[in-house]
Amino acid sequence: MTEEVWRWSASQTASAVRAGEISCTEAVAAAVERLQTVNAGVNAVTLDLSEQAIESARRADDALRGGDDLGPLHGVPITIKENVDQKGLPTPNGVSALADVIAPDDSPVVANLERAGAIVVGRTNTPEFSLRFFTDNVLRGPTNNPWKTGLTPGGSSGGAAAAVVLGIGDIAHGNDLGGSLRYPAYACGVTTIRPTLGRVPAFNPSSLDERPPAIQLMSVQGPIAREVKDVELALTAMSSGDHRDPWWVPAPLSAPPPASPTRVALIKSPAGFTPHPAVTESLEAAAAHLSDAGYAVEESEPPNLAAIADCWRTLLVSELRMLMEPAIREHGSEQINEVYDSYCACMGEPSLEHYMRALTARLGFLRAWSMFLEDCPLVLMPVSLAPPLPQGEDLKGPERMRLLMDEQATLYSINLLGLPAMTIPTGLHDQAPIGVQLIAGRFREGLCLAAAETIEQRVGVLSHSLWARDAEPA
Repeated sequence: MTEEVWRWSASQTASAVRAGEISCTEAVAAAVERLQTVNAGVNAVTLDLSEQAIESARRADDALRGGDDLGPLHGVPITIKENVDQKGLPTPNGVSALADVIAPDDSPVVANLERAGAIVVGRTNTPEFSLRFFTDNVLRGPTNNPWKTGLTPGGSSGGAAAAVVLGIGDIAHGNDLGGSLRYPAYACGVTTIRPTLGRVPAFNPSSLDERPPAIQLMSVQGPIAREVKDVELALTAMSSGDHRDPWWVPAPLSAPPPASPTRVALIKSPAGFTPHPAVTESLEAAAAHLSDAGYAVEESEPPNLAAIADCWRTLLVSELRMLMEPAIREHGSEQINEVYDSYCACMGEPSLEHYMRALTARLGFLRAWSMFLEDCPLVLMPVSLAPPLPQGEDLKGPERMRLLMDEQATLYSINLLGLPAMTIPTGLHDQAPIGVQLIAGRFREGLCLAAAETIEQRVGVLSHSLWARDAEPA
């Protein structure tokens, strides 16, 4: 094995550790060295845990030598986003006023990953209150896109996606309320899955209040990785039960396959919008890859997409205004207040009746999609209507924000429905990543994973192109 260890997949690292071909200390040291070499240029990892990671790796090697039962991620280096609790460490969520909030215990997703043997090498950046498609805050500063200066790495899990594409860990943790896993994966050329609501348990022991109702229904935890097989490996580990989250469902990851050939609904102009030509080309390429592999791909239009997007906006802005606005005004920077004002200006000021009607309508939208997915078990559609955006586009006022929210409607609509959705890169456009989104029915993550792997087998692992480019002499 002559390839540098930080380049390995999580599956390869875990297999080599079990076979005694590499120690946990060597695997983690490679990720630590990579962190120290490349992180300064992107600011993806904001809390360096190298020292404690090396110590954890030594203990993991002791367990290996002692014949202990090993988890599926034993010795695999990972990162954790700074908006979930990791015992003894701060959970600032990008907010300066929360920099000294120390987690009393691990969140379920951290506990599950560490129980599976993963070793955390650092915590990754997120925007203030995790409320932007751009990863920047006064406390930690901006995270840069590793592919192209001036582009967003996505948000809110921008630090996570930038870290993993650069080889700072084999798996990155993130979460997704309105696309916060999928958009960073899209912008950074990696892959992720937004699991079904209830698949991965969630809870922050440091929280003083429960999350608002709609956010409970729309926010999920999930993995980002360079390869589809690692997303599946991490998702399996993350999905272990934790009774601190009553939404958790003990659903199996495998399910009987649909009738062959699997039908795929190709959505080229969602809700009547015309995507950027590069997005359309990406969709057509992915559709061709799936067709070549035996999938039955046909153009279609899913039900109520525009109304679903409007419903998500109504619910989110209602809860922000009613329950989160005081914290944003008191503890947020001038920048996040400007973004928040633009959100409110373009999403309106719903009444309590509007909020209740939107919450009620969600069930009908999910019913319509469940019936649609019964006929076409997979949907292929844009992650975003535009290629990855320039940094700071949400700071250009309400009119630009209104357009930005339209461009991202294919992301956050799926959150309202609570369905699994996966982002997979298909190549490059203008030196930056481009990709597609795959959606399936509730707890049918396996369909997304299988289709994404089909595309990956034909496209290749995009991060390898980034490494090859950066290795070229100047």
